[in-house]
Amino acid sequence: MSNMRRRDFITLVGGAIASWPQTGRAQQRPKIGLLDTGLGAAFAVPFMGKLAELGYVDGENVVIERRSADGNPERLADLAADLVRQQVNVIVTAGTPAGFAAKKATSTIPIVLGANSDPVGVGLVASLARPGGNMTGNSLMAPDLSQKRLELLHMLGPEISRFAILWDSSNPAWRRACARLKTPPIRRTSCCTSSGHATSMN
Repeated sequence: MSNMRRRDFITLVGGAIASWPQTGRAQQRPKIGLLDTGLGAAFAVPFMGKLAELGYVDGENVVIERRSADGNPERLADLAADLVRQQVNVIVTAGTPAGFAAKKATSTIPIVLGANSDPVGVGLVASLARPGGNMTGNSLMAPDLSQKRLELLHMLGPEISRFAILWDSSNPAWRRACARLKTPPIRRTSCCTSSGHATSMN
């Protein structure tokens, strides 16, 4: 995330913490559930570092419950359910599959979507302006940016007519982004899934 996006994202998390009822706050530290598909330290370390800058230190005035699927999205449902059982005050997700798992696990605990490429396009939220329900967060706008990146690649190598893209087939946002990559005058773009299946688009 850029500095601006990171600041806005942490502000959303801080707002969710601030909305926690005052009753009992002195006796119990708020809990943040951190759920990710496989980003691990790449997401958790800068996230926790920024929280510390804002005065939220794990183990001192806030408790951070970290759950990672370690690249296996089939584990996310159980991990999200565990965070609900831990009675966290907010769930922060990293990646689209983690967002879906959290949404399915609870309709009452606030969910903050992070590292999410296209939350509207995949149906996680109704719109960016009015996400609805218990969800908020940010969007990486991956479908639009992916198209631009492909165009830039072609500008840098105009003689190249074929591109191959490796993507995670368990992530519906990547499926949507890959399907939209049709950029003349590129003759063919092949999207190869994590299972080895290749989809070519002329």
